[in-house]
Amino acid sequence: MITHPCFHPSLSKPSLSFLSSSSPPFLQHLSFLPTSPSITKPVFVHSVKPLHVKCSSTNPTSQSHPDHAPPISTLKIAIIGFGNYGQFLAKTLVSQGHIVLAHSRSDYSHVAKKLGVSFFLNPHDLCEQHPEVILLCTSIISTEQVLKTLPLQRLKRSTLFVDVLSVKEFARNLLLDALPLDFDIICSHPMFGPQSAKQSWKDLFFVYEKVRIGNESSRVQRCEQFLGIFQSEGCKMVEMSCQEHDKLAAGSQFMTHTVGRVLDMLGLESTPINTKGYETLLDLVENTCRDSFDLYYGLFLYNKSALEMVERLDLAFDALRNELFGRLHHVVRKQFFENGEKVKSVHDSSYQNGAASAFSSNALRSQDVTIPYEFKGKILESVDDSSKLKVAIVGFGNFGQFLAKTLARQGHSVLAYSRTDYRDAAQKLGVSFFSDANDLCEEHPEVILLCTSILSTEKVLKSLPFQRLKRSTLFVDVLSVKEFPRNLFLQHLPPEFDILCTHPMFGPESGKNGWNELPFVFDKVRVGNDERRVARCNSFLDIFAREGCRMVEMTCAEHDWHAAGSQFITHTMGRVLEKLQLESTPINTKGYETLLKLVENTAGDSFELYYGLFMYNVNAMEQLERMDFAFESLKKQLFGRLHGVLRKELFGDSEKLEVLQEKSVRKNGAALSSSPESVKIS
Repeated sequence: MITHPCFHPSLSKPSLSFLSSSSPPFLQHLSFLPTSPSITKPVFVHSVKPLHVKCSSTNPTSQSHPDHAPPISTLKIAIIGFGNYGQFLAKTLVSQGHIVLAHSRSDYSHVAKKLGVSFFLNPHDLCEQHPEVILLCTSIISTEQVLKTLPLQRLKRSTLFVDVLSVKEFARNLLLDALPLDFDIICSHPMFGPQSAKQSWKDLFFVYEKVRIGNESSRVQRCEQFLGIFQSEGCKMVEMSCQEHDKLAAGSQFMTHTVGRVLDMLGLESTPINTKGYETLLDLVENTCRDSFDLYYGLFLYNKSALEMVERLDLAFDALRNELFGRLHHVVRKQFFENGEKVKSVHDSSYQNGAASAFSSNALRSQDVTIPYEFKGKILESVDDSSKLKVAIVGFGNFGQFLAKTLARQGHSVLAYSRTDYRDAAQKLGVSFFSDANDLCEEHPEVILLCTSILSTEKVLKSLPFQRLKRSTLFVDVLSVKEFPRNLFLQHLPPEFDILCTHPMFGPESGKNGWNELPFVFDKVRVGNDERRVARCNSFLDIFAREGCRMVEMTCAEHDWHAAGSQFITHTMGRVLEKLQLESTPINTKGYETLLKLVENTAGDSFELYYGLFMYNVNAMEQLERMDFAFESLKKQLFGRLHGVLRKELFGDSEKLEVLQEKSVRKNGAALSSSPESVKIS
């Protein structure tokens, strides 16, 4: 079930225009911007390849299993920041035989002992151990403060500093500014963490830039030894400038976290009828919600390209809503001026007999409605002659042909009718094609299977010559919305006809490798008591049960409630991301791959299908509004925190001055006679 967070509908959208410049004045003081004069310091070896990407896939060791990797020379590595990520890296470092030291403001000595790591609460004690490598595993926001507290004078000259932050220009400029010229610098980003790499690091990206490495062979060798730690684990080694990394990461990592947090605010939960696309969204939420808001805020604040991605996402969502409401406006206008009828609500125009409104959705939201359909013949290889059906598919497009393949393979007699001539496609599938609906109905099919689009269903249904069919013919639909066809059937079909509303929660793409464990939802809306009619209905359901589908009997109202929170949201997010024109990068994370796959799956469907999900599901509008409020709430969190930074930059000193003045007034009993310039601020 879907929980409703308390979003206030009056939330206004903050303007992003005041932040749209490449370097706002108040942010120029922040160290991630390339304005620091210290960047011009002379360096020994400085990699400046702004657009050069070098993958080590040509090196056999980068693709090999760790068991077959060459041995690595032992390094003494000090991990600064021994939280979850520091501990995660320490496990592998220790397993490879490296000497690992650790320091953190929190006491992790008990955890370090279990991992075989020497823990130091005092950074002076750690630095006096003269580690060869200082590995910074701090949070983005705390890195500068932690770095400034390290007693660099107690380290050996030429110590190698490495960071693993998710933003790289900020880290690069900070290290160049804070470290003496003698120290070497590698900026790196393992594009994985404890969750995505809990099995292994094989084929996961490790991005790095050799910012400053001395010319001595020992220092060059030490750099390669450190990189070899990740290469030997099977990582895909990508050498890339920090600038290029941040540009790509804003479009992948930051976007992935943003989508995950928006969906998390919706309180999405698993339903009895999850699609594969919805499962990927739930996984995305699970992966991103584990990370702190500070990490997400750091990705936003310290990556100059992140703001642009927020603006683009905002514009894409607005554009999609405009498409939906523009189409909706056309429907209302048509009712006003073409039909001359009184304007009805979207609900009334979609559910013309009003049956759906007679039931409270709250009364139907029970696990009791999710009853698995029990069947006996699931494991049989073929269908008995007595169970074979004559099925007429009305609407022989992609989905109709997709279902026809399985029906014909199981031995059923399949007929097809469509306004478009699919005679050749039908012949290849062993299906009899009819271009005239009268000819089709005169064949007396036992089942009429409607595979039309949502928008054309009513028109097609009304055009069928019911009088040419046998009485008690079974009508079945496979639409993605259920209350609409249920009410449509009840209104237009003769009372003698049986009605079965179904929704295979899969299609040609998600079901191309079989239907096993894919949900099939159905509602026996009207099936006669005659034993023959009951058996015919069960025989049709057995078509899907034999293929291994997870059979879920559920009311049409309950289906639409769940589908609005899963299928409609999945399609909405996919279409928003499609408008961003996301592309694969050389450093895709698993989360970003999920988004690309989502776009690929939803882009294959027509806008008419998506509009049908919106127009003919009474719950869809509510979900669209909740997504809007969730995104606005997330932006307010980001810009609210940013406003705090701005206020501190602009008013920090003056506010401090006011406090001192007030204290002085209270102490002396009189206002200070000196000017503000003469007041010394500690």
